[in-house]
Amino acid sequence: MKKIGLSETEWKLMDALWEEPPKTITQLTKALEEDTGWGKNVIITMLKRLEAKGAVRHEEGERAKQFYPAVSREDTALEETRGFLNRVYNGSLGLMVDAMVNSRSLSDREIEELKEILKKAEEGRNG
Repeated sequence: MKKIGLSETEWKLMDALWEEPPKTITQLTKALEEDTGWGKNVIITMLKRLEAKGAVRHEEGERAKQFYPAVSREDTALEETRGFLNRVYNGSLGLMVDAMVNSRSLSDREIEELKEILKKAEEGRNG
């Protein structure tokens, strides 16, 4: 998988595309304007940048270009997570979880989610 490396602002635009593709520039502007304040020109600039990175593609529509995500949310999130772990925790998921446990920043719900994830991982290895 090609490394994309999305900025925080690019994530917002990609989230809008992943939600219900395809979208036109006008639809993206309407979807993001209230939350971000971005106008049409900002959206156009970001789409060009995302196309250059290989994260977005477009097709010519009847009236306007139709923009599609060229990468999946899951693959991109996994790539970003690996990059974060490598930068901050030398690639160790265990160190990250240990830091969160020691800082008492995990809620009961998050602990239960982690247990379920580990249970699925264990079943996948033994199944």
